[in-house]
Amino acid sequence: MQRVRLRYTKRGRLRFTSHRDFQRAFERALRRAEVPMAYSAGFTPHPKVSYANAAPTGTGSEAEYLEIALVQRRDPEQLRALLDACMPDGLDVVDAVEAHGSDFSDRLEASEWELRLARVEPETARAAAEAFLAAETVEVERRTKKGIRTFDARAAVLALGVSPAPGAPPGRSPGPGAGTVASRQDGADRPGEGGCAILRLVVRHVTPAVRPDDVLSGLRATADLAPPVPAAVTRLAQGPLDEESGAVTDPFAPDRDAVPEPTGTGVSSAGTVPGPTA
Repeated sequence: MQRVRLRYTKRGRLRFTSHRDFQRAFERALRRAEVPMAYSAGFTPHPKVSYANAAPTGTGSEAEYLEIALVQRRDPEQLRALLDACMPDGLDVVDAVEAHGSDFSDRLEASEWELRLARVEPETARAAAEAFLAAETVEVERRTKKGIRTFDARAAVLALGVSPAPGAPPGRSPGPGAGTVASRQDGADRPGEGGCAILRLVVRHVTPAVRPDDVLSGLRATADLAPPVPAAVTRLAQGPLDEESGAVTDPFAPDRDAVPEPTGTGVSSAGTVPGPTA
């Protein structure tokens, strides 16, 4: 009957939730909100929810996406507000649009990340970023279920630069695709901790996926940059890649511009969303 695409966030301490933890919380919210979900066929039916390119556990995100299928039409914004009210603080449903096309995951071509390096001076981080970008290849290792895998982390990186921490003197531009959303991680730039470098990173989605920790491994390999404390990582955006500007754009844009699908006989195009059960 209807497909709705949602954008949600992982903020604060909730960045440590795994994807499976989020799935459980979201399906619980669907039940509490009495969303008229479509279910799969078979011996053990489950709600039709499609998740796209979830961020790694331990990273924050402002741009996680999923799609749900409904058996009754609902107004996307009313549905978003109701689901958000049923989710834990930090897992926030912030945007919704009715789906008018297929293959949504194909629109997620790149991600923009922010890496906050506490106790690292911006000039040190900038020199490391320039060494990384100057390299033709940067081989890194990652442990997988099949053992240690070696791959090139450089080819997928489209932009890498440094922004000053809040209150710091203005520096050089972080480069194409760098966003302006402030990080929501805690404790990354406390005073008296020897500076804080903020890396802005745009990565093309390739196979195998290049993650922010792979880029950090590459910075260690090319410039011996080893932050004394773990980096606070936040995904600022993911979506289609503008090849000319290097910017990551809105994956919901084609759905917002599409002509709404005709509704069935006797079915309202925007039903009333029931309230949560007590």
